[in-house]
Amino acid sequence: MQALHYETIAVGSELPNFTTPALSRLTLALYAGASGDHNPIHVDIDFARRAGMPDVFAHGMLSMGYLGRLLTNWVPQRAIRSFAVRFVAITHVGDAVTCSGRVVEKNDARRELRVEVTTRNAAGEIKLSGEALVALDA
Repeated sequence: MQALHYETIAVGSELPNFTTPALSRLTLALYAGASGDHNPIHVDIDFARRAGMPDVFAHGMLSMGYLGRLLTNWVPQRAIRSFAVRFVAITHVGDAVTCSGRVVEKNDARRELRVEVTTRNAAGEIKLSGEALVALDA
């Protein structure tokens, strides 16, 4: 990770994005075990169908974790002051998740950057949107 400096980052700067492999049932099962979130709607197709869904779908926090990785690929974890998301739409099995971010504000007094972050599927549909505050050179 290249060291970033507050003065060299402009509003509008893009974070280096990345795309996950297509989400599989195995990914969801492994995430359920790692997170302790064993809600059957994410791993049991029969349960999902009884709930009116055509299939299981990804945990929202899995996609938030991907956005966390987007941020920590860009800055050290200690630089992240806050991080919040809004779950916009369901991420389905088979979706490849593209994570991206953009600096939308600079606070010179605090040397903080406000960064908007999103996940999107291959069709460009937003699945999560949020923001983080990042402090550099502190």
